Amino acid sequence: MSTNRAPLLDNTLRLALEGYGWLPNRRRRAGSDVVHARLMGQPAVGLCGPEAARFFYDEKHIHRHGAIPEPAQATLFGHRAVHTLDGEIHRHRKAMFVSLLTPEGIAGLVDRTIREWDETAGSWTPRQRVELFAETSQVLTRAVCAWVGVPLDGHDVPALASDLVALVDGFATLGPRHWRARLARKRREDWLSRLVEDVRRGELAVEEGSVIDVVAGYREADGRLLDARVAAVELLNVIRPTVAVCWFVTFAAHALHRWPDVRDRLRGRATGYPEAFVHEVRRFYPFAPFVGGRAVKDLSWQGEPITAGSIVLLDLYGQNHSPHLWPDPYAFRPERFLDREIGQFDLVPQGGGDPRTGHRCPGETATVALLGALTPRLAAFDHDVPDQDLTISLTRIPARVASGFVFAVGQHSPSHAQPVPLP
Repeated sequence: MSTNRAPLLDNTLRLALEGYGWLPNRRRRAGSDVVHARLMGQPAVGLCGPEAARFFYDEKHIHRHGAIPEPAQATLFGHRAVHTLDGEIHRHRKAMFVSLLTPEGIAGLVDRTIREWDETAGSWTPRQRVELFAETSQVLTRAVCAWVGVPLDGHDVPALASDLVALVDGFATLGPRHWRARLARKRREDWLSRLVEDVRRGELAVEEGSVIDVVAGYREADGRLLDARVAAVELLNVIRPTVAVCWFVTFAAHALHRWPDVRDRLRGRATGYPEAFVHEVRRFYPFAPFVGGRAVKDLSWQGEPITAGSIVLLDLYGQNHSPHLWPDPYAFRPERFLDREIGQFDLVPQGGGDPRTGHRCPGETATVALLGALTPRLAAFDHDVPDQDLTISLTRIPARVASGFVFAVGQHSPSHAQPVPLP
């Protein structure tokens, strides 16, 4: 049994300094997949691996209620969001998201995104410099708002996209990024709660069955309509993660630039390769460092005690880079996903388990579909990459390409390029 438990020193500052490496570093030093720490003055236990993920996502062991720190609720998720619920209340509200993110619904979102992307790319001129991160965030903002049914003036897109990016960019810091995110959340919850009230009063006509129509009319298990503010929170929990796909699109461009042979294979669209590329981008590049919950009761894992009420952390980044699961884990190899069945608790960039009932992100399928449609377009796009800072700091959460990935449009204007068919 390990003696690495009940540390007296708080690790909050160490987490801020080490970022994605904090939990993997602790596990490496301890020589164990279970490590004890103290965060924000509270005992915490870090776990890693598919069986640990299975343990973590069992509601008899871990609850989310009371586990998400207030700074993350005030930026990333929103107060009283589905992420903060457990049990039947969670499953009932989660079913609303699942009903929206059907294969047909996701296909509609992908179709809108492709139209927005092709129109935007068609407006670029040869030698024009484009920052992919910012441009993609705006493409996704226009697409998802149209799909949700939220009326949006084109002039409002840059400010809205900036706010939606800020919600993700500021959740894991207490510096200026965090305060920008808090202000952005208040602005966007105010805006969407007014729209929800307009829909309920019949003052805003929306398409029946659209996302905003479903969320505005959603009733909790006890029959009550969602508070308009909570409805706005849940609308943002559809819109915000869709726009966050700009992180993965930029990582994909980084991979295509760094490993040109991968770009050539993606252009060829060999059977299964685009999806394998998408999964490898999500595995290889840093997104969420870990997820957390609280122990429902006194527990033990691999002989290590976990006291009731302790913070329990599942190391997502560490698991996605575990040599036990992924041979040569720091090599970028999409082929590792060819003909490989991915278990619910293996690849966990957006959590593990069953998204229909558990806390795994229900939008993960949409993320994969969007990337599957956009990355072949990136691979086929004629462009040059000028000198810039393409570093990705693992001490910054969430990590991102420092420059935003700037490219210069090639001589073959995108407006005259052959369209890339949808997969």
